[in-house]
Amino acid sequence: MADTETARKVLEARQKDIEARLARIESDLGEPLLADSDDRAIQLEDDESLEGQAAVLSRDLASTQRALLRIEDGTYGDCVQCGAQIPDGRLEARPEAALCIACARQG
Repeated sequence: MADTETARKVLEARQKDIEARLARIESDLGEPLLADSDDRAIQLEDDESLEGQAAVLSRDLASTQRALLRIEDGTYGDCVQCGAQIPDGRLEARPEAALCIACARQG
């Protein structure tokens, strides 16, 4: 059985980090566009990159939050697909893991 208290601390720290990074990206994306057309083009390219990063971070945040919910409801460490116990080593490496290795390989 996974050490849920350690997992909770790791996941909560990760959640705070992701939220801070998303806030910085949101702040950067909220800056007004520059007047110079060359600079504006560069800024728009940068914004596209930031939007991509925000999408990845949003998915990571959702996975982290779902893992915290599984801790709360007592299902943390159980594969959400087949119900098998997720190995502790996997949970230590990826505390947000919702699938056992066999189910993750199938998906």
